[in-house]
Amino acid sequence: MTHILVILETRDGVLRPASLEAVGAARIAADGLGGGTVTALACETFSADASSLGNAGADKVLIASATEHSADGAALTAARVAKELEASAVFLSATVRGKDLCGRLAAALESGFAADCTSAHTNGGSLSFTRPIYGGKALQTIQVNGPVVVASLRPNYFSSAERGGEAVVEETSAESGKGRVVKIAAKEGGRPDVAEANRVVSGGRGMGGESAWHLLEAVSDALPGSALGASRAVVDSGWRPHSEQVGQTGKVVAPELYIACGISGAIQHLAGMNGSQCIVAINKDADAPIFQHATYGIVGDVAEILPVLAEELAKVTE
Repeated sequence: MTHILVILETRDGVLRPASLEAVGAARIAADGLGGGTVTALACETFSADASSLGNAGADKVLIASATEHSADGAALTAARVAKELEASAVFLSATVRGKDLCGRLAAALESGFAADCTSAHTNGGSLSFTRPIYGGKALQTIQVNGPVVVASLRPNYFSSAERGGEAVVEETSAESGKGRVVKIAAKEGGRPDVAEANRVVSGGRGMGGESAWHLLEAVSDALPGSALGASRAVVDSGWRPHSEQVGQTGKVVAPELYIACGISGAIQHLAGMNGSQCIVAINKDADAPIFQHATYGIVGDVAEILPVLAEELAKVTE
């Protein structure tokens, strides 16, 4: 029987949506390998929703007793639990925290890892993964050589198993780490993280300046659950925080809808958003490279188009 461990990511006692995707991927992988159990592990204490996690695909949920996040402590806890379960694989989300944990966990298990995967496959009783390389220009298939397969999964590329039922919730001890996170200085606001949002409204240097960002905010406000994004040029100019940067040196996104406003379409930016299902590009330059990748393109001034777009979207979403 196959045992797969999934590391859950929580912030302030709230489960991150990408973790449910990782649980779903583990469920599908376990079933594809002939059946098995999926155990979800939260390395910090939180109030688990047995129905939500069970529906996503988890059979059991273990909650460690740590009250603060420690990357090395979480890796040691996960490694211990993986060995106790005799897990054949460990999945986690390829978020900032997940990327920090992935290498530590693989080292603790004396194994290798597949990073930032966009799909998982079961072939002849073994696991393999696909991940984009060279800025998304090519896809690489990976098999991990080691006693335990460790893989981080890119958010918005997987989904919950939607199988119904409830998971069994139990507690476990937490290993101590040398370093710990005592505070996160996050920007206040009601918008989701750009890497996890299903809708993203993003702006580039073509917006003209920081003062024009209210135009994007109006469109985002008309799209419930949407996040704001920015190109590297915008972040480098100090118009927007780095947490909103989309691209090769920022965050990789794969939303259902990506609205690119005043973004020319440099390869570095495309590498961060070309996994979007629907791309709407707005640019006054009809020859901008972004139009070659857009599902829909609008040639025009963002200052004229965005207010009209926000108004029409508000009518639809009322």
